[in-house]
Amino acid sequence: MKRIAVLTSGGDCSGMNATLRAVVRAGIASQVEVIGIQKGFQGLIDRLYETMTTRSVSNVLQRGGTFLQSARCAEMHTAAGLRLASENLKGMGVEGLIIIGGDGSLKGGYAIHQQGIPVIGIPASIDNDIPFTDMSLGVDTALNNIVSAVDKLKDTASSHDRAFVVETMGRGCGYLAVVATIASGAEYSIIPEEPFDLDHICEDLRRRYREGRSNSIILVAEGAGKAQDIADQIKDRIGFETRVTVLGHYQRGGAPTVFDRLLGARFGQAAVENLLNGNHGKMVGLQAAEIMLTELEKVISAKSRPIDPMLPWLANQLSV
Repeated sequence: MKRIAVLTSGGDCSGMNATLRAVVRAGIASQVEVIGIQKGFQGLIDRLYETMTTRSVSNVLQRGGTFLQSARCAEMHTAAGLRLASENLKGMGVEGLIIIGGDGSLKGGYAIHQQGIPVIGIPASIDNDIPFTDMSLGVDTALNNIVSAVDKLKDTASSHDRAFVVETMGRGCGYLAVVATIASGAEYSIIPEEPFDLDHICEDLRRRYREGRSNSIILVAEGAGKAQDIADQIKDRIGFETRVTVLGHYQRGGAPTVFDRLLGARFGQAAVENLLNGNHGKMVGLQAAEIMLTELEKVISAKSRPIDPMLPWLANQLSV
C-alpha cells in the first residue's frame, strides 16, 4: 500500500486525536501517504480530505474531541451512498481505510470493507459497550470527568444536607455509572443491567441520616432512568432535599488521560501495521492488556459488551 486514509465517526471522545497522531506518524514511518477524511463518512460522500504530515498532527495529543471532526451521514445508510463513498475512496487512490468510532461507525466500516476496500476499525466510545475490547477510547477520560464532578458535588452536598442524583451517559450500558460510583465513593449506582429497589434506597437514606451522614450521591446511567424522575420520587418518599445534575456532554470533552493517550497510540500503530500487512476487515481491541484483532463481522453481529458482574457487586458492598 502507498496511500491509506483515516476518519473519525460518530460521537467524539478524548483520545481520538492521539489515535490520529499515531496513525499518521506510523504511516509516514512506513513510507505510506496518509489522507485525513474530514467530517466522518460525510467527508467520503463530499470528498473532503487533506494529505496529512507530521505537522498536521503536531500539538494535538492533549486536545479532546477530533480535529478531523465528525458528522452524521444519512446517505451511508443507502446502497447509493455506500457505492459513492467507496468510489470516492478509489478515486483518491486510497488502498486502505482506518475508521475510529463506535458501533455504528464500525458497521459502516464493515460495509465499505465488503465493497472491496481494506478496512481496520478502532473502537472509540465513552459508553464502553463495544464487544471484544476491554476498554474503548475515551472511557477513562470520561470516568475521570465524572469523578471530578462528583468530588465537587460532595463538597456542596455535605454543606447543605442534600442528596444529589447525578445522571451519566452510557445509553444502555451502565459501565460509567457503576465504575464512577466505586471510584468516587458515591453511595448508589442505578444501571440498566441491574434491577433496583427505590424503596430500599430510600430506607438506606433514612438510615444514613439517623447515623449522622446527611448527604448522599446517587449515580444514574441514562439507560436506567431519568435523574429528575428518581430525585422527585426520593423527595416525595422521604422528604429529603434533593438536587439533580445531568453531566451530559461534559463527560466527552477535555484533555485525554495518560491511559487514553497510550491506548490511542497503541491502537493507531497497530491499525496501520495490520492494514499494511494485509490483515484487514478487523477491529483492534484491548484484551488482557494486549492489542488483539477481531473480525469486524463478528464485532457488529455481537451484542453490546456485557458489564462485569463484579462491578455492581463491589459498588453495593462499599455502599454500607
